[in-house]
Amino acid sequence: MRCVGSGIHKLLDSGNGNDRTRRERHMEAVLKNLGSSVELLAVAAHSCVVEQWDKQTLTRAFHWAHYCENLFSRFHKNAAIRRIMEKQLQLTNQTLGATFPAYSEISFSDLSQCQHLLLVGLLNNPDLPVSIIKILFDSEKTAHAKEREYQDVTGLCSRIVLCKSACKLLSPLTDLSAVGAADAEVQGAMLMERLGALLSQGSEACEPELFLDSILQGREGEAEHFCLVIAAALLTTKNSDAETAAQDFLLDWLRKKHKLLQHMCSSLPPKLLTKLAKEQQTFRNSYCEVLKKWASDMEYSVTEGEWVQTGTNQTVSFQKLTEHFLALFSTCPSQRKDVEKELKALKLYDGYFDVRGLSVWGDLLSALNS
Repeated sequence: MRCVGSGIHKLLDSGNGNDRTRRERHMEAVLKNLGSSVELLAVAAHSCVVEQWDKQTLTRAFHWAHYCENLFSRFHKNAAIRRIMEKQLQLTNQTLGATFPAYSEISFSDLSQCQHLLLVGLLNNPDLPVSIIKILFDSEKTAHAKEREYQDVTGLCSRIVLCKSACKLLSPLTDLSAVGAADAEVQGAMLMERLGALLSQGSEACEPELFLDSILQGREGEAEHFCLVIAAALLTTKNSDAETAAQDFLLDWLRKKHKLLQHMCSSLPPKLLTKLAKEQQTFRNSYCEVLKKWASDMEYSVTEGEWVQTGTNQTVSFQKLTEHFLALFSTCPSQRKDVEKELKALKLYDGYFDVRGLSVWGDLLSALNS
């Protein structure tokens, strides 16, 4: 504590002596509680001491985990105090690492999800008594649990399972017509919540862009489902400025991911794309740019008598491209005028011939107006 304490004295070296003393004592108490709470997480995950836990001990444990989450919310934007807390975490992690070989270090950002870490640690501890498991999975208490009932941990796991089961049950009733659509909606809401939390941390926090990139990595085989999750996130109802900011950030990030954006536009159901374009102007503009990119990559096949893809997306036919444009125009009639004006300029650049097969822009204009 000596190194951390010196940091506190330097930070609080202002005001009169009595004020400094009170602040120093308060901060020292906070750091002591922080260290003890992190030790509690380690004990819950790795120690046989949990065999002696009862409901009161379990409730107090979640109380202290919630205390750490409050510390994160209060101080994550205060760079000076955050550094002191990170130093305390470093010292605590060193001690716990020497005590528990399987211990995983707790970072400052981990404090934002301490209750989750506590629950996972308990469930993975083979010494967790059956009595505690029964409390966490008490289905009778779950049935009568009030919304946002955080103080009583009874039935906590059952409530999680109940939500997951509801997602599966409601999947046929969703607007998204793909397998796992309900899961995508839940995951989309979770994505917005996590992204909003990261954005609220400011420049001192982990970059939200890195968070999104990490989700994208290794999802090549799940690209279609991930696109559904993004769509669900962008269609989440905005009830605050923070939620609006999270959606705007996601849209900007998606615009930079050309491959993912093109896959999204080619794989999602047309009705869903139309809804997205109607709700989100930024997506509508990006969608239009993708369509023009597809058109520019087309060449006329004499043997097939049709424009075909040669580059980015060979699954998109000329007919499907036309349908995409018409669906886009249905969401914003004024955009049709702007696009047609641009297509005419591109057709003029190609020579403004009205002979089929000489200009994809001219043939696209004809198809849109036929």
